[in-house]
Amino acid sequence: MARLRGTRGGAGLRRKPPAGRDPLPPGRGRRRHRRFCACSRRLPAGGETLAAQARARDLSAANAALLDAFCDALWLEDGLSKNTLESYRRDLAQLAAFLQRRGLDAASESDLFSFLATRAGRASSAARRLSSLKRFYQYCLRERRVAADPTLRLEPPKPARRFPKSLSEADVEALLAAPDPKSALGLRDRAMLEVLYASGLRVSELVALRTFATSLDAGVVRILGKGAKERLVPLGEEAVDWVRRYLEEARPRLLAGRAADALFVTARGAAMTRQAFWHNIKRYGARAIPGKSLSPHVMRHAFATHLINHGADLRVVQMLLGHADISTTQIYTHVARERLKALHAKHHPRG
Repeated sequence: MARLRGTRGGAGLRRKPPAGRDPLPPGRGRRRHRRFCACSRRLPAGGETLAAQARARDLSAANAALLDAFCDALWLEDGLSKNTLESYRRDLAQLAAFLQRRGLDAASESDLFSFLATRAGRASSAARRLSSLKRFYQYCLRERRVAADPTLRLEPPKPARRFPKSLSEADVEALLAAPDPKSALGLRDRAMLEVLYASGLRVSELVALRTFATSLDAGVVRILGKGAKERLVPLGEEAVDWVRRYLEEARPRLLAGRAADALFVTARGAAMTRQAFWHNIKRYGARAIPGKSLSPHVMRHAFATHLINHGADLRVVQMLLGHADISTTQIYTHVARERLKALHAKHHPRG
């Protein structure tokens, strides 16, 4: 529920007091060739532009064209991932539907406040939705589509502090042992789990791994992460051994003579998807550690927490995870401290 500053309510939106003239965001140089523009407009189902699907999605032609131009700018300037671009499109298409075919560039602060107030959900979802709107109207202001930024006085809710779920080292060992390495699919899944735990990759980074970006002799993989930022991540001997075994024994059987650049492939020879791996890890988790809520990101949390538990420097963990801001990484120090407190309380005679 939306709220004004000073009223009660945990997940509500807030308005800032007036702060003078709207600043014009500085322009950015275009860093990508125009041939990539069409890619930024593709929708998951058909690959058509928003303008082509305007009628089906109840968007006016003007709104659809404006969204296409905005998505082009995001692709060219920031190299945002497909998933991030889809989130922007979805949020703004919902706003366009709320405005009932009025122009997105004609929305007022009150319109946006009402739109956000009608969207139920967690504080984190409300904050993400407002972030989409702010980015869009900053673009419109820069392109002189609006005279003032209607989001300037809107503030995101303050979400309750949440700490990431993690797994104990024993839980991780049980999960890693769940796939049957005697089968090609089981060997592939074991190798994927080993890489995930050894490197702390995001699941999107894991399924996007290519054979040419993997150096088993050097024991590293080259990752193209968020914002098109590249980093080298070590794998460790155990993960390298499992990947090498997968490449020698399982991958040729799965490809059956077909060519593929993807490191991890399906039984049909296609690249693994986030959804398929998410399903697999849930299935293995239910078998190996029942009662634990599992997702690929929980393994990333386990990677970071276990490194810190064993004395790793926070800056090193930040670099391995690909975090732009160390404050994102610092939350794992709290998780590690809480774990130590729990162990002390459990095992100390006066705990």
